[in-house]
Amino acid sequence: MADATTADTITATWRQESARLVGALARMTRDVDLAEDLAQDALVAALEQWPSTGVPDNPGAWLMTTAKRRGIDHIRRAETLRRKTEELGHAAEEVSPMPDLESQVDHIEDDVLRLVFLCCHPALTPESRAALTLRLVGGLTTDEIARGFLVPSTTMGQRISRAKKTLTEAGAELELPTGAERTQRLDDVMAVVYLVFTEGYVATAGDDWTRPDLAQEGIRLARLLAGIAPDEPEVHGLQALLELQGSRLPARTDADGAPVLLDDQDRTRWDALLVRRGLAALRRAEEIAARGVPIGRYYLQAAIAAEHAKATTAAATDWPRIARLYDVLAAAAPGPVVEVNRAVAHGRAAGPDAGLAVLAALPADVLRDSPLLPSVRGDLLERAGRHAEAAEEFEEAARRTRNGDERTLLERRAAKARSTT
Repeated sequence: MADATTADTITATWRQESARLVGALARMTRDVDLAEDLAQDALVAALEQWPSTGVPDNPGAWLMTTAKRRGIDHIRRAETLRRKTEELGHAAEEVSPMPDLESQVDHIEDDVLRLVFLCCHPALTPESRAALTLRLVGGLTTDEIARGFLVPSTTMGQRISRAKKTLTEAGAELELPTGAERTQRLDDVMAVVYLVFTEGYVATAGDDWTRPDLAQEGIRLARLLAGIAPDEPEVHGLQALLELQGSRLPARTDADGAPVLLDDQDRTRWDALLVRRGLAALRRAEEIAARGVPIGRYYLQAAIAAEHAKATTAAATDWPRIARLYDVLAAAAPGPVVEVNRAVAHGRAAGPDAGLAVLAALPADVLRDSPLLPSVRGDLLERAGRHAEAAEEFEEAARRTRNGDERTLLERRAAKARSTT
């Protein structure tokens, strides 16, 4: 049995390397299902061997080599895949027993991006794209994805299996689309990358408030996208948004792992490098937009995040400008989540009643499965001095959330509001 340190190393390595493994193996085998199985086999081998042999100097390269060898063995046993065996065997002969992964980084990064585009194939439904991306790119287990989507694990497993089958039947290739097809699929890819990041920034389920590994994966994918679509301001807007929001991750929890709200965060703990990268990406988006290229929701959200990044204290935040940006965002990309966030901005800029007025315009049954609306309404009511009503809203939000840390935070806010009445 692995000790805690080795087990943690294996888990961390898998999180970091799984997408690269699946991407590279899928390129070699042209079979996503087989690629995922081979990657999983390598993980099992690590679980069996590393506790006794020790963690190798380059764990990612070890996993890749092991997966390739198992792939060769698998294909050699399959009579109908003899041609692939020869191709893969030839490729393996060119690879040393323990290849230098650093020399293959550029190629492997491309494989991950190809994998993202494959997961966002138009033959798949939006739900299947997200699930497959979280599985193959994010490295989440079927159980973890199922919790996030509020479905049984068996249902999610079937959804992922169907998605893979659909890709096979559609003849989907692990290639980067070009021209009009790439432009068309770019919106879907950006949406999925944003989903991967947000699942890491605010985990929808589980005991932890954040999942930094997933958030970092989202940021990394956004940087890759910016590299292959340098003339698209929205891609740079997405990168800026994720860099700026990601900069706050170190301050979003305290020493005990409990959530810390934006107003209470120690801003000296924000990652200054990510802030600089985010602001630089935003400037690139603005330069491209100045040529007349349309901007969209990611640019606008990044502009809002930049206002928070520029404020040295919570009190110094330019809430009137943020409220105006949310007004523009609501017109460009309307939706209930945008309206709830717009209510926060107007509540800070013009007082809690202004925010409550924005919420009052929403349909009564909107976002019924999310804690977002009652938690924001509770915050506005508390600021308005309506503590008893605020406590009820926080309690309702606590009932709705599936995240343990968030539930604890909301229950604490409800108790505090009750004690003030």
